[in-house]
Amino acid sequence: MAKARSLPTGKSRGNTRVEPDAGDGFWDQPTLINLLADLLLLAGGALLAWAGAVTLQALPVFPLKQLVVATPLDQVSRAQIEHAARNALSGNFFTVNLETAQAAFESMPWVRSASLRRLWPDGVQLDIEEHRAAARWTAQEGEARLVSTRGEVFMASTDEALPAFAGPEGSAPRVLAHFQEFKDSLAAIGRKPVAIRLSAREAWQLKLDDGVVLELGRDQPKHPLAERLNRFTNHYAAAGSAARNRLQSIGVVDMRYPNGFALRGVAALHPGGKLAPPPPSPRPRAGVTTVQPLARHPDFDSQPPSDGQAEAA
Repeated sequence: MAKARSLPTGKSRGNTRVEPDAGDGFWDQPTLINLLADLLLLAGGALLAWAGAVTLQALPVFPLKQLVVATPLDQVSRAQIEHAARNALSGNFFTVNLETAQAAFESMPWVRSASLRRLWPDGVQLDIEEHRAAARWTAQEGEARLVSTRGEVFMASTDEALPAFAGPEGSAPRVLAHFQEFKDSLAAIGRKPVAIRLSAREAWQLKLDDGVVLELGRDQPKHPLAERLNRFTNHYAAAGSAARNRLQSIGVVDMRYPNGFALRGVAALHPGGKLAPPPPSPRPRAGVTTVQPLARHPDFDSQPPSDGQAEAA
């Protein structure tokens, strides 16, 4: 009796069927295995570095022992620096965060900028640039403010005799620039400005060291501030002679006229002699000494008159 022939495994009568290759699995692909190994090595290295850094910071090695202040200081005290250093300099030579420490030192009064660098093997060097005060600025929320020689407003207080500035926020650089111009012009007559006020509508007032207040008004192309101040300095002696008997009672010099100025008594000053917005005075009133023929001037905070108006006046 003939034996039946058996078909080869994976084949069927009339068809050919190929079984899946058992060698196509993940573990039979060296490229993927190597990639996974590299990723695990990177992750392990990062964790090891982090653990080493934490351990190094905790160990008493390379501790910070000194803070060297490399610049001479006039306003910032040693006690202020020590207090900021205790709070800002943590860790050791390698782990101290210099950016955080820099921000802490720059938050101190009078500090304009600060920079730090490591000093091997146990120190940090601190360089500080201080503000240089040029004037007092209007206080904000009860805190004293000053204007630096760069025109920057900063929180600080001082007993130094400084001029007083007042004006809208952001106008400190302009006020400082005009202060220097006013100071140079007034030096010719032996006077100097001690206070300047710029109103919200760009009108200028100037107080001199003898207590007299100059109402300069707004800076205009046809009648610039420099021209008005020069007119005052050129006629200062004549004005003093004309009002010699009442010189001590003069409080305000109104320079807002296009071709002259007017003198008003001490009563025209704000109580305490402080600068205040002057009342509009289109024409001199009784008790006012005028110097030179006066054309009508505009209100302190209004538009200037046209040429026709000035001529008619």
